[in-house]
Amino acid sequence: MTAHLEEALLQAKALIFDCDGTLVNSFPVYSRAWAAGFALSGVSMSAHWYESRNGLSEHVLMDDFERDHGVILDRDKVVATMRNHYHENLDAFLAEITVISDIARRFSGRLPMAVASGGPREIVTRSLYALGLTPLFQTIVTFDDVLKAKPAPDLFLRAAVELGVEPRQCLVFEDSPQGIQAAHAAGMPVIDVVSVFR
Repeated sequence: MTAHLEEALLQAKALIFDCDGTLVNSFPVYSRAWAAGFALSGVSMSAHWYESRNGLSEHVLMDDFERDHGVILDRDKVVATMRNHYHENLDAFLAEITVISDIARRFSGRLPMAVASGGPREIVTRSLYALGLTPLFQTIVTFDDVLKAKPAPDLFLRAAVELGVEPRQCLVFEDSPQGIQAAHAAGMPVIDVVSVFR
C-alpha cells in the first residue's frame, strides 16, 4: 500500500466505495447480461465495446448503444432481460476485488463507510450480499436514490449526508473516470484504484 494512500486513510473521517469495478469484479456478469439484453435489438454487443463502459449507469449505457449501433431499444425489455440474466449468473461469475474489500474490512467499525454506486439498487445490494460485504457498510446509495448518474456528484453527496460526515472529510475509492470526476465535483479526495492497485 502506498504512503499516499495510508496518509489519505489516516486523514479520512469516512470512506465511500464505488461498487462495480472497485469492490466487486462484476464485469463478467454484466458483460453477459448486457449482451443478452441488447440482443433483443437484433444487434450483438461485443465484450470489447462494453469493456470501456463497465460501470456506466443503465440509461447512459443504452444511450451509447443506440448511438453507436443505430438502433432504438425497447428499454424496459432490455433492462428486464439484463437484470434477470445478471441475477441468474451472479453466483457463478461475480468476484470480490480483495485488495479494496480488505481496506473496507480493515476499517469496518473504525470509520463510517458507505457504498455509492451508479447501478440499480436491486443489483448492487444483491451483489454485496452475495459476497458477504453488506455488513461492512452503514449505508448503500444507488442510482435509484438520486436519479443522477456520475459524473454528477449526487451519489457521493447523499452518502456523506447519510454518514453524517462533511464531504471534504470523506475518502472515495473509484475505478472510472466518471466516478473520479463525480468525487472531485463533490469536493471529496479520491483514490483512483486502477492507478494505485493495478
